[in-house]
Amino acid sequence: MFQVEGDESTMRVGIVPSLNPSAGGVYQYTLTILEALAALSQQGQEEEYILFTRAEYEPLVANLNGVHWSQVSLQPPTFKEQVLDVLRIWVGEGWLRQAWRSMRQRTTRPDPERIRRRPEFAQWFKRHGVEWVLYTAPTALSFEAGLPYVMPVHDLQHRLQPEFPEVSANGGWERREYLFRNGTRYATLILADSEVGKEDILEFYGPYGVTPDRVKVLPFLPANYLSVDVPESGRVRVRQAYRLPERYLFYPAQFWPHKNHARIVQALGLLKEEGGDEIHVVFCGSYTGEIREQTFQEAMTLAHRLGVTHQVHYLGYVPDKDMSGLYAEAVSLVMPTFFGPTNIPILEAWAFGCPVLTSDIRGVREQVGDAGLLVDHRSVEAIAEGIYRLWTSEALRRELIERGRQRLARYTPEDFRRRLADIIQEAKERAREGKCPVDALSNALHSA
Repeated sequence: MFQVEGDESTMRVGIVPSLNPSAGGVYQYTLTILEALAALSQQGQEEEYILFTRAEYEPLVANLNGVHWSQVSLQPPTFKEQVLDVLRIWVGEGWLRQAWRSMRQRTTRPDPERIRRRPEFAQWFKRHGVEWVLYTAPTALSFEAGLPYVMPVHDLQHRLQPEFPEVSANGGWERREYLFRNGTRYATLILADSEVGKEDILEFYGPYGVTPDRVKVLPFLPANYLSVDVPESGRVRVRQAYRLPERYLFYPAQFWPHKNHARIVQALGLLKEEGGDEIHVVFCGSYTGEIREQTFQEAMTLAHRLGVTHQVHYLGYVPDKDMSGLYAEAVSLVMPTFFGPTNIPILEAWAFGCPVLTSDIRGVREQVGDAGLLVDHRSVEAIAEGIYRLWTSEALRRELIERGRQRLARYTPEDFRRRLADIIQEAKERAREGKCPVDALSNALHSA
């Protein structure tokens, strides 16, 4: 085990980041945390950080200068993982891989009350002198490893809206419940994105021992890779690269059913039928996997049936460098999602002076206030009316842009860093004082 030198107040903290860009909001949140840690290190925070990453993701954090951290592999592959890698190569992509994945999902329904032990990870962390771990995304590794940890919980939609297959189908409900019930129960501290998110955590997992003092609110920021000042040349490049229409609505979201793409398409069809302006929408985001592919195909089929195919522009996965131009040129963000409590694209739109249309639902309602047009996300007519108002009223757009900027200014990167620093300090004190619920779990599993 490495020895930590210097003042006893210094602590070696493990960071397990989620650095896959296709992870969407989780990836953006991870980069925000890493950037905040880098800034705190430059300001003299004493903690030493060890990043447990995969080799292909190392360049993503290489430019965060000034932070005192090292990067090591999360863990050398076990024999089982090597066998699975061989199977993945043999199976390849396409229908056979999808069938294999589906079969695995159907046969892996964990019992939330039976926790798998993974002591090899605890040994790996301790070998690098780590006393507790900060995870930037929910993962069962947190409690299975048995080391004190802090972990975010950004939605509990399998409890709130289990009718959506992405949170319940093929054993998904059981896997999420195994993760969140135990992840919250045994966390040293839990990160919520909002007060509404904190309420949900306490409502569903308070009966399992989660107390208010362990749930810390750390709201989102806009993605830190976005450049708000987009030069004209950058706007022209993006427009030409994606052959964008002169005016368009923008929705960056993977094709999950809860994202509600179909009702946007139906709203365009309704507006066309009523003889209004020809309104275009730009979608971007992946649709891999059975559920997302079906959702994508349904939306495109609907566009064809309603005669608005030429008004729906799908860009696929868009690299980070192009997202700024897409926001900057959009007439409005249109995001009638079913899920909250809060959403990062709303913050990003505000940062670019892009008006927001989104859902009038708990959580989002508190996030947006009067800085967006809130509509009934279940009503095609309401979505269509909101789109038409934003498309045709420059005065409304200007008003929402100004309100959005004012609301975004209430919570700055410095506020995020200050909250994160307080969370790290409290986690450090709890770990040093032995006030970590996972310690009791580790002792119980060890003696079993």
